[in-house]
Amino acid sequence: MNNDSEIILTRQGFDALEKELNEILTVKRPEVVDRIRQARELGDLSENFDYDDAKHSQAILESRLQEIRAILAHAVVAEPKNEDGSICIGSKVVVKDTEDDYEDEYLIVGSAESNALEGKISYESPMGAALMGRKQGETVEIETPGGIATYEIISVE
Repeated sequence: MNNDSEIILTRQGFDALEKELNEILTVKRPEVVDRIRQARELGDLSENFDYDDAKHSQAILESRLQEIRAILAHAVVAEPKNEDGSICIGSKVVVKDTEDDYEDEYLIVGSAESNALEGKISYESPMGAALMGRKQGETVEIETPGGIATYEIISVE
């Protein structure tokens, strides 16, 4: 079903990358080119901090541009298919740690858009894999560095 060249994204993740690509091409890249032009006008480039900084910014920007293009070229948008209420890519899930009653909310995404600080976890991560296909009210066990953690699925959207 999923070959090595496919990169699974949610619709939101795909749209966000397209938006970032457009911003790089229409706003950020022209700004950097202008900064380089202005720095060149200052003369000697060997000790020109503005020129070096602008070229460094350009290299970072071009690298990100290539990365986004590669992701989009291999992207497959996962459309949520959870008519039965089960967790799938694109599901927003609230879980509760049964030991300390602490609740967390996660969005299940593909690995290319996972970001733990934003609550986006990959379906391939230990937590994501344990949640896939489960439903509200079920309990899952996750192996963590500190031992087995048990979570109750509070809600699925």
